[in-house]
Amino acid sequence: MASITERSYGIHRRVAAENEIDDACEMLSTLGYAVLEGGYTPTEIDELSAAFDDARRHSEDAAGGRDALRQLDEHNTVRVAFHHDARLLVLATNQRVLAVVRRAISNYVVLSQQNGIINPANAAEYNQGAWHRDLPYQHVVFSRPMAINALFCIDDFTLENGATIVLPATHKQEEFPSSRFVRSAAIQVTAPRGSYILLDCMTYHTGATNRTPKDRRAVNHVYTSPIIRQQIDLSTLLGESFTEDLDLRELLGYGVRTPRSLDEYFASRRR
Repeated sequence: MASITERSYGIHRRVAAENEIDDACEMLSTLGYAVLEGGYTPTEIDELSAAFDDARRHSEDAAGGRDALRQLDEHNTVRVAFHHDARLLVLATNQRVLAVVRRAISNYVVLSQQNGIINPANAAEYNQGAWHRDLPYQHVVFSRPMAINALFCIDDFTLENGATIVLPATHKQEEFPSSRFVRSAAIQVTAPRGSYILLDCMTYHTGATNRTPKDRRAVNHVYTSPIIRQQIDLSTLLGESFTEDLDLRELLGYGVRTPRSLDEYFASRRR
C-alpha cells in the first residue's frame, strides 16, 4: 500500500485518537467494527480455551447430549457459557471492552448474552453462517449504538477457518445492501487469539466457512442499553445469591428485571 499523507487543507475539526481504546471507538463509530486486544497472557488464554471446552461438555450433558442439541440446531452454541464454567465470566467483565462499550452506549450497560460459538471443521454448516444483525429482524438505525457485540477469539480467526465477514458502515442504513455491494464491500476480519472483534450490533455480518480440520471457537457477548431485554433472564438463571458485587449485578441485569406485580414495582421504587 502506498504511504498515506498526513497533509490536509480546509479541515478545522478532527477526531482525537491517542490510544487503542480511542482507535477502537473511532473504528466502531465510523465503520461498525474494530479489533481490540484483550490484554490476556498466553497462559490465561490457554486456561480460557480449556474452560470453553469444559463449558461445551457441561452444556451438552445438561441438555441430554450433543444429538439433543443438534435437533434444535443448538449443537454449535453454548448458551450462557459462564453458567457452565465460571472461568468464562472474566471475558464479559473485560475492562478494555467495557470502556469501549460504555463510551459507545452509556455508562449503564447490560450483558444481554454470552454464548460460546463453534464454527465447525471441514466446511460444515452452522447457524451463524448467514448474514444477520445481532439485533435481528430490525430494519432501523440509531443516532448512537443501542448494542455492541464483543466476540472473543479463543482461536486465531483466519481466512481459512472462517473469520467473520462484515459489511462496513451498514449500521448506518436500514436496509440490507444489494448483492453488488455485498460482493464489492465485504471484508473478512482476521484477528489473533485473545483479542475481541467488536461490532455495532446493527452492522451486517456473517461467519465464513471453516475449511480446516479443526473447530474454530469464540465467545460472543452482546452488551445493550438497559431498555433492551436480555436473551435469557440472567438474574433468574443465576439466582439472587450469585454475587453481591454491585457493578457486576448491574452488568448482569439484576437492576432491570420487569416487576411481575404492583408490590414488586413499589419494592423496586423503594430500593
